[in-house]
Amino acid sequence: MKRVTGIGGISFIVFASILLPGLVGGFSLQGDEFALLREERIGVLRIGSSERETRKAMHCTLKRGPEELWGADGAYHQEWKYAACGITLGMVSRKKGAPKSIESITVSSPSMLRTKRGIRIGSTEQEVMKAYKPFWNKEESTPGSFVAGSIYGGLLFSFENGKVSRIFLGAAAE
Repeated sequence: MKRVTGIGGISFIVFASILLPGLVGGFSLQGDEFALLREERIGVLRIGSSERETRKAMHCTLKRGPEELWGADGAYHQEWKYAACGITLGMVSRKKGAPKSIESITVSSPSMLRTKRGIRIGSTEQEVMKAYKPFWNKEESTPGSFVAGSIYGGLLFSFENGKVSRIFLGAAAE
């Protein structure tokens, strides 16, 4: 899956195509996927956490990928992997070598980090439904996945044998 990034993990074009009709039509973004994206946490990690905050929170060995300039948003992106903790972070900065912030969070086994509503690797599909039903995006969810918010900014759960095998927070779509 190719990711689109930019403002808060969403390209300007995608962001504008969602936001501008709302401004013209007068609806509020409260209670939508963007609010979920801003408020959700996995452990103490959240979208927008600074590089400094992130380093303080992590106690596993870090392996950094290369910094890459993305044409879609003009920012520098880098993958930070904490394999022993089951955590991968998408980090972003406006300038090469500059301090970064979290744009996406992926957890898998052996991570025991929990979402703000208590879901972790190994939680059941029923527990996810109970915790995130108000944010459930039926159209973007597929068999084996549950999307809370949107693939353009939300929380995505992957299941194997009825249990959470992966949790992703951020923008995951083109």
